[in-house]
Amino acid sequence: MGKTNLKDFFQKENNGFLKALKNFFERRRSLPSLYQWKHFFRALSEKEKIFFLVLVSIALGCGIFLSSNFYLNNTKIVPAYGGSYTEGVIGQPRFINPIYLSSRDVDRDLVEILFSGLMKYAPDGKIVKDLAKDYKISDDGKTIDVYLKDAYWHDGKPLTADDVLFTIDVIQNQQYQSPLRTSWLGVKVTKLSEKAVRFTLQKKTSDFLERLTLKIIPEHIFENIDPNNLPWVLVSQKYLVGSGPFKFKKIIQDKSGFIEKMVFERNKNYYSKKPFFEEINFVFCRDEEDLFSKINKGEIQGFSLTDCNYIKAVDNNKFHAYFMSLPKYFAAIFNLYENKEKENIFLEKDLRKALAFAVNKEEILKKTCCQKGEIVKSPILPDFFGFKKPSQDYSYNITKAENLLDKIGFKLNQTTKKREKVIEKEPQFLFKDRLEYGDRGKAVQELQKCLAKDSEIYPEGTISGYFGKQTRAAVIRFQEKYANEILTPNGLKKGTGKVGPSTIKKLNDICFKVPKETTPLKFTITTVDKFPATEIAATLKEQWQQIGADVSIREVNLSDLKTDVLGKRDFQVLILGESLEMIPDPFSFWHSSQKEYPGQDVSGYSSKEADEFLEKARETLNEKEREENLEKFQEILLADMPAIFLAKCDYPYFLSSSIKGFAFKKITQPSKRFSDIENLYSKTKRVWK
Repeated sequence: MGKTNLKDFFQKENNGFLKALKNFFERRRSLPSLYQWKHFFRALSEKEKIFFLVLVSIALGCGIFLSSNFYLNNTKIVPAYGGSYTEGVIGQPRFINPIYLSSRDVDRDLVEILFSGLMKYAPDGKIVKDLAKDYKISDDGKTIDVYLKDAYWHDGKPLTADDVLFTIDVIQNQQYQSPLRTSWLGVKVTKLSEKAVRFTLQKKTSDFLERLTLKIIPEHIFENIDPNNLPWVLVSQKYLVGSGPFKFKKIIQDKSGFIEKMVFERNKNYYSKKPFFEEINFVFCRDEEDLFSKINKGEIQGFSLTDCNYIKAVDNNKFHAYFMSLPKYFAAIFNLYENKEKENIFLEKDLRKALAFAVNKEEILKKTCCQKGEIVKSPILPDFFGFKKPSQDYSYNITKAENLLDKIGFKLNQTTKKREKVIEKEPQFLFKDRLEYGDRGKAVQELQKCLAKDSEIYPEGTISGYFGKQTRAAVIRFQEKYANEILTPNGLKKGTGKVGPSTIKKLNDICFKVPKETTPLKFTITTVDKFPATEIAATLKEQWQQIGADVSIREVNLSDLKTDVLGKRDFQVLILGESLEMIPDPFSFWHSSQKEYPGQDVSGYSSKEADEFLEKARETLNEKEREENLEKFQEILLADMPAIFLAKCDYPYFLSSSIKGFAFKKITQPSKRFSDIENLYSKTKRVWK
């Protein structure tokens, strides 16, 4: 067409093309035959052919565009089944067992995907039905009937009420030594049918539905196992049978026996929503350095880190960071038990408050939580649960701390720069009345004891209780020895042998002068030898030293913490992490009935008023009433200050940007991030709206 404009070409040639088509069809009053269609292009000129092809291309393009637009507007992207997911964890599995859950996150993670509970946590933190199809709570709150879904164990056997009864029986049986036993004491479980059980409580309790998140174990697998062996058998592959969304497939170990990887496949018989992933892999690492190395190699899609330096080094383009809030806080707990052998300085409430004012919680948060967490001011975590914040404020204020210490007698020694309290005690005996020749009694006896301490004054040393010649002579020698203080002020040159005011004062100074008793502000912080507790202890030591306290740190391992420190209440100040559930119940930490081990009121705190509100909060099923009672408890406890509530750290969790469907913002413990694992996915597809 040369330089001819396409628009001009269409206008110029259009008439010829149309005339040709018109003539063609006028000659054939019917549809063209197949032969004629084949020779269609022979009837067109070169320009007409080009024009026709352009029109067809435009028509096809418009059709594709309109079809695509229609498809996109009337469909949506949804998760698709398929693919696998790999989680990196630090440590080795040991007790993959719901009734022996240790503090090890590795074990809890595996239990979460293998086993199911009657109830579970939803991403919004609410307690929702899991194995339970339905439940009914009696009017008095003491009876809960639970009806089971049609669920099956990984080996194909049906899950029934007998499995629920067996699980609770194992926990309650002291032979099995389950750490969950105290939570289930007094709970009676009866079978209503193959798919229904009844829980009967001695007292109604607000948190019982949360207890039903307990994972159920299969009776047919464990019924004949000796109680002494049960904690260990779940490391054996044949016992890894649950009812959860994934079931055990294989385990990979190196030559030394170190478990490198465990593979779990989708449970095709899962009673609830089928998981999107076909497989879940757990890769076990020796430490954070090993974990980070595998992350950089692209071997891991999900992981958690605690070291701030590693967290900062994660590639944000490859991984999305989720910082989930946990109802767990760290506190510096004071020992309030009476000690007959030595004085317990922490029985002084104002001392505890002074130490609270000297704590910079912002600094603790920065050093221990990578600034991903919150300052804690109350054991009921009002920010987490939406409660009213406490009216009492113990924010960092060095001046208030020092003024309180001065008020209660802990003054700063300018020489040592340490604080100490100086106490002058009353002596057991003091001379008060005049004594002279011929007197008898205890006062004379004490006089003779006092004079006998100096052999030059009373060489005879007779203790008779009678003021005779020897005693009078001794008094004269005493008066003349201290003439400047006894005789001179009274205008005398020789002793009189009579015990008057001046002589009494000197006798009391020499014989009954009680040295001042000094109590230093000196104590030890006890902590488990793990981060972040060690860092918290070190930070508190520095802060309390700034106000003149003499502070040392005692680190213990987890075993000694349980047996010696907590078991014997052997500490002065203890750094401890305490956890609440989604239904808050601080009863076990602060009710006076929990003072004795294995109760968890480790401080020994006791308050009738606090007990009353804790009991009411535990028993009510009304959320508003529970909230009001806990807020009243909060005010009483903070007025007594049995502990300094410091900070709570968010749980950092990283997922590959290719992994979708994660929705948790609050969890009760790290393993609960898998409570909704069936909704994680990496593949997608389009479906009609």
